[in-house]
Amino acid sequence: MLYREAGDFKTSYKDDSQTFPIRIDRWGYYAILAIAFIAVPLVINDYWASAVLLPFLIYAIAALGLNILTGFCGQVSLGTGGFMAVGAYACYKLMTAFPEVNIVIHVILAGGVTACVGVLFGLPSLRIKGFYLAVATLAAQFFLVWLFNKVGWFYNYSASGQISAPTRTVLSIEVTGPTASPWAKYLICLTFVTVMAWLARNLTRGSVGRKWMAIRDMDIAAEIIGVNPLAAKLSAFAVSSFFVGISGALFFSVYLGAVEVGEVFGIQKSFLVLFMIIIGGLGSIFGSFAGAAFIVLLPVFLKNVLVGGMGWATDLAAHLELLILGGLIMMFLILEPHGLTAYWRTLKEKMRLWPFPH
Repeated sequence: MLYREAGDFKTSYKDDSQTFPIRIDRWGYYAILAIAFIAVPLVINDYWASAVLLPFLIYAIAALGLNILTGFCGQVSLGTGGFMAVGAYACYKLMTAFPEVNIVIHVILAGGVTACVGVLFGLPSLRIKGFYLAVATLAAQFFLVWLFNKVGWFYNYSASGQISAPTRTVLSIEVTGPTASPWAKYLICLTFVTVMAWLARNLTRGSVGRKWMAIRDMDIAAEIIGVNPLAAKLSAFAVSSFFVGISGALFFSVYLGAVEVGEVFGIQKSFLVLFMIIIGGLGSIFGSFAGAAFIVLLPVFLKNVLVGGMGWATDLAAHLELLILGGLIMMFLILEPHGLTAYWRTLKEKMRLWPFPH
């Protein structure tokens, strides 16, 4: 009796094709949004914003982008960190060149610039796939990091090579800069996450998403039935890079405020986002959020329990974190390739049948 759709009937195809066709799911979704937008800003502080909420929201957007490319379209990418750097540096150049323009427009335009770069580096996917495509995107990662390190124009010829976000406001409220409030940063990131998740959900459920999944499942058969592989693959790279670029712009401007490309957007960032969608579940919107939450909360949990509670050394806890993360990735790949999403679906099925045996 915990989870039932009995009596929840539909009278039109539009009602039946909702994102949450079951009433209890819709209520839960609205309740989560209400808590996130109304309750959390009232109690948030600097620690929760910087350690948990902001990185979770921004990584969730990056995971959504990579999941569109890898989970829904089947194109492996190891260049997520480089594309996040494109979004960050594009946002920085726009913020410094057009200070009178709203920061929201800068972030969206940074995503558009990243989409163009993603399409350029996605061209090899028309000829190669699998491991070879992963190597090609890995080359894009190293090239982009090298480019932002060596060409002074991207960081306005700063002596340190670092870029810093100037103070910008939305509705006269500071959302970037050292004096911006935690709740303001949180709300701007939450708004972007909500819109991007809605966009990803509708894209993957529509004709574009079905073409992506046809290419993922069997590209030759998809081409035979009329799917254009050129349009499908490049559109997946464009949309994925747009999401990743927005996450990089928010990561730089709202979360960190100042970055150095080699330290922040290196190859480890690409693997981190890839681990999120593996643990959360490939080809799942919920899996992107679940994987991002897991990867963000694991270091916080270990630091509070091992370092704060048991007195372990910080470096020892960091090594243990890597061991646990690696073990979990192997476990999910072997035992449950669909990640946390599969466990969530199983839990909902059990709640449907409870208290009857199954």
